[in-house]
Amino acid sequence: QVQLVESGGGSVQAGGSLRLSCVASGDTADYMGWFRQAPGKEREKLAIITFFGGRSYWTDSVKGRFTISQDNAKRTVYLQMNSLKPEDSAIYYCAAGSFGNAISYWGQGTQVSVSS
Repeated sequence: QVQLVESGGGSVQAGGSLRLSCVASGDTADYMGWFRQAPGKEREKLAIITFFGGRSYWTDSVKGRFTISQDNAKRTVYLQMNSLKPEDSAIYYCAAGSFGNAISYWGQGTQVSVSS
């Protein structure tokens, strides 16, 4: 079992930055990542990072603006979000899983609101 707790969401103006954090406890996951879900839309995969540091970005709209990173000693994954746009407004979720399997664990989500 992996427990995930996100923090760092909030309200910013367009062009601003936020850094989300996700602290894991319990078992060690092979990979962790960030997803988001805006009202009326499907959950969207943003970025994945493996325990060994391999990164993948899945959404073109955030490439070059969002960066996923981790501190294994703190069991924390970060999502640095720069040049935020109103369309980035959503609930952001941290997730974790093991290699060869789908996402198994989710955090409770943290709200990000970007005003124009």
